[in-house]
Amino acid sequence: MLAVFVINTMVVALSVVLHYEFLYRITLYIPNMTISHRYRIVFGVCGALIAHACEIWIFAIAYYFMHLTDGWGQLSGNFNGSLLDCGYFSFTVFTTLGFGDIEPSGDLRYLTGIESLTGLVLITWTASFLYFEMQRHWRMTEK
Repeated sequence: MLAVFVINTMVVALSVVLHYEFLYRITLYIPNMTISHRYRIVFGVCGALIAHACEIWIFAIAYYFMHLTDGWGQLSGNFNGSLLDCGYFSFTVFTTLGFGDIEPSGDLRYLTGIESLTGLVLITWTASFLYFEMQRHWRMTEK
């Protein structure tokens, strides 16, 4: 049980730190861009999407190795054991779309639960961040 907690905590922590670093770098870079404020926001959205994709692949790699290692559980259903299938599964869980064609069993279930919660929090964080950036730049252009 301790190993499950440690692995899940490490995967979530890595994802949160990566997300923070992406948003921090975007915050530093956007004001210095020499393009229209509208396109700065597009840059921010693209950066956030890249961050989310990287975070999803962190979980996918964890699923892949946990699936291959005895004692962590399995992913079953429309699943061939590939990293790409783990990526697909991770995208559906992170976005809280839910899984239907691939089902976790064993200790992998805990990682799916925490990934859904992490995805919800990070997506909400991104939405708040982008709203703040839009407000800040719109106010600057009104003056």
